[in-house]
Amino acid sequence: MLTRQHWEAHVPHAGDMALIDAVVDWNETIIHAIGERHSIDSHPLRSSVGLHAVHLAEYGAQALAVHAVLLGEAGDRAGRLVSLRDVQLAVEYVDLSEGHLDVHAERIFVDGRGAQYLFKVNQQGRTLASGRVAVMYASQ
Repeated sequence: MLTRQHWEAHVPHAGDMALIDAVVDWNETIIHAIGERHSIDSHPLRSSVGLHAVHLAEYGAQALAVHAVLLGEAGDRAGRLVSLRDVQLAVEYVDLSEGHLDVHAERIFVDGRGAQYLFKVNQQGRTLASGRVAVMYASQ
């Protein structure tokens, strides 16, 4: 298992906004990451009501950023999230007492200009959110 120390210097997400805590598995096309800090009081996306499921798309986006680092593709290029498509939410709020979030992402397209990934976020084996993320790389 890889921890945040393996990628944190290469992604723009820092402090409490760094949502990916560990990587369980990855290869050329997929990543399985874990988010464990969604129940902390200082979570930047949590309101007094809780963590809305729409914010799980950010977990998916951060997983693909980590994936790019692990593949050695991130370099000095900054990626910009440009599109979320086909987002489906199975719940309104994340149950904070049900343990860690499993974040799965699969790269379905990549070239020199950007990438597209499918993502899903599970908790206790239940899919809470899924969709497609598109990222464009900033010019060097």
